Amino acid sequence: MSPAPDISQARFRPETVHKRDVFSETVSGTLDGVEDFPVVLRKLDGVPLWAKPLAWALARREIRGLRAVQGIEGCPVLVRVDRTGLLRSWTKGTPLHLAKPTDAAWYKDAKRLLREMRRAGVTHNDIAKPQNWLMTPEGRAAVIDFQLASVHRHRGRLFRTMAREDLRHLLKQKRAYAPDLLTPSEKAMLARKALPSRIWMATGKKLYNFITRRLMNWSDGEGTEDRIERDGPALRAALLSNDRVHDVALCTFALPAKGVGLYAFVETDLPEPDLRALAPEPKPDHIQPVAALPRHPDGTPRMDALSLVATNRLDELEEMQKADPALAATLKPIVTARLNLTDRSR
Repeated sequence: MSPAPDISQARFRPETVHKRDVFSETVSGTLDGVEDFPVVLRKLDGVPLWAKPLAWALARREIRGLRAVQGIEGCPVLVRVDRTGLLRSWTKGTPLHLAKPTDAAWYKDAKRLLREMRRAGVTHNDIAKPQNWLMTPEGRAAVIDFQLASVHRHRGRLFRTMAREDLRHLLKQKRAYAPDLLTPSEKAMLARKALPSRIWMATGKKLYNFITRRLMNWSDGEGTEDRIERDGPALRAALLSNDRVHDVALCTFALPAKGVGLYAFVETDLPEPDLRALAPEPKPDHIQPVAALPRHPDGTPRMDALSLVATNRLDELEEMQKADPALAATLKPIVTARLNLTDRSR
């Protein structure tokens, strides 16, 4: 459903920063006077000068893709583009790795969505990631993140190959969450990876990993050293030596390119610089002061929730808070002030 004409002129009111890297910042929010139309801004005006050419090249790719799929149910609505960045609708839904659909109807609708995108000459090229597929509240399929999408003037061999790969990646999701629904022909397609895909994995994927992990600070899961066990006791003792520190909870998260970062949530009224001065070497990568830690009924910290904050997994946090309003009251300010804004492990 397209927005009303005046929406393109409405002022954006930011609410939540979802991620930040050298090429953009992703912020969700609302528009003045249009409370029922949530939006998300890919903010580009704060990008370093050296990164602007590539940042806008990726943005233009996303803009072309979004313009081409306007009117297709399950695709975001492009609201406007200006010097700040590009503003699009926020798609309500649960990411596939959380929804884990087992109903054949969702996969049928996902195929419908890919067919309509194919008719528009668009291939998504990034739906191997379950985070880019959503199940809407109505149980329909939706896709997000068109940064790598292609708009094809000609429906030649390259287009057909890329469209086939989009479908094959959908079938990989089906194999992961509803393998009993796979047909013999779908199983055969899964077994036949296209030649360009094989070449990409052997060559271009290495360059892609360098750009995304080294330059854009997207994280991977490398590094198995247990920093909590190694650095935690001394850190905890040093912080708790101050009477204004009431408790400390430690979590790990993936650092860009390699290694494991240490994230300290400190229940205190001290500011972060004072806490960092208290911390011994090696200091944690992030120290976040919080008014109150989320806790279980027995008083122990909710490490499950804090681990999601440390790893910037907002989708899971949203589901957790919906299921537990009491937890949400304590967790919301911690999520809002979180310090790790890199993308989740890819």
